[in-house]
This record gives sequence, structure tokens and C-alpha cells, in this order.
Amino acid sequence: MGARILLIQGHPDCHRPHLCHALAQAYVDGASAAGHDVEVVEPARLSFPLLTSPSEWWHGSAPPQLAAVQEAIQHADHLVFVYPLWMGDMPALMRGFMEHVTRPGVFMDDPRRPFGAGLLGGRSARLVVSMGMPAALYRWGYGGYGVKMMRRQILGRAGIRPVRTTLIGRAHSLSAERIDTWRDHLRRLGGSAA
Repeated sequence: MGARILLIQGHPDCHRPHLCHALAQAYVDGASAAGHDVEVVEPARLSFPLLTSPSEWWHGSAPPQLAAVQEAIQHADHLVFVYPLWMGDMPALMRGFMEHVTRPGVFMDDPRRPFGAGLLGGRSARLVVSMGMPAALYRWGYGGYGVKMMRRQILGRAGIRPVRTTLIGRAHSLSAERIDTWRDHLRRLGGSAA
């Protein structure tokens, strides 16, 4: 029996194809061919309000569509997040989505405790992040802070380990051959549920 994989395709434009869509589909194709059970969620196709106060996050409940995503997260063995880097971090729509699905009781028992118990131990994750700048510049020159925040403060605190990262630089100027190479790479990662 294969792994249960939840792939969150976080590009905010669902009206035309982008590199993130192609990479996500390649991962899904590889995972499905290897016998893994894959579910795909696209926040851009969901309707949800942005949170406007800490009280909403602490005491509110996720909209029904996102409550279903919370359940899918809890049942997954492996999580995959595919999104573009915008202004050094994930796009605002993806951030708003993450604020909803990471409410207390889903990712952590009590996020106010610096070392509170993560509720998603036993799961692994992969971040696939495209960007306009060279990946090495983002990682070493800028410290990769947006990706580090996702890896450490969100997924790591939830107990998800390991969290692997695939950074794809110069996304807007990739040749067709280079895109095919990245798609092949994502297919292989999907096949191994890594």
C-alpha cells in the first residue's frame, strides 16, 4: 500500500497555467504511477475570508472547505507544498490559507507554548518553491527566510520531520528543456513520496 499524499498547489492564479501547476502535476503523476494515494488542494479554487484578528484564529473555526483540508492534513503521511516565492515569502493567498488550516488543535496543542506538542508527528513534507532570482542567492544571500519560516515555525513545530526543500530559481527564464528536467525530477520525487 502506498503513502497518503496531500499536495497543496499554492499558486494564486488558477486561470492560466504556471510553472507551479506543471511541477505539481508532475509530482502527482509520479506518485500515482507508483501506487500512492494523492489528493490535491488548490487554495486559489477555494473561497475563504482572510483572518483579521488573533481571536478569530484562536477561537473561530475554519470554513467548511478548509475544515475538510484540515482533516486531509491529519490523515496524510506526506505533505507537499508547491508555490512561487513572492516578495521573499509565500503569496498572500497561500498565507491566508495556512492561517486557517494551522489553527490550534490541528498543527499544535497550544501554539502559545514555545515548545508545545506538535500534533502532526510521523509525517514528512516537501516544499517546492519557484522564484525569479537564482535559488542560491535566495538561500545564501537572503537566508531563505520565507522557506525557513515554513519549515521551522509552521511544519517543524507541528512535529513534521523531515521537511525537504526544492528551490527552483530563475523560474521566468527557464528553457523548455530545463522545465522538462524539473518535471522529471518532480515525477521521481512523487514516485518515492519524498
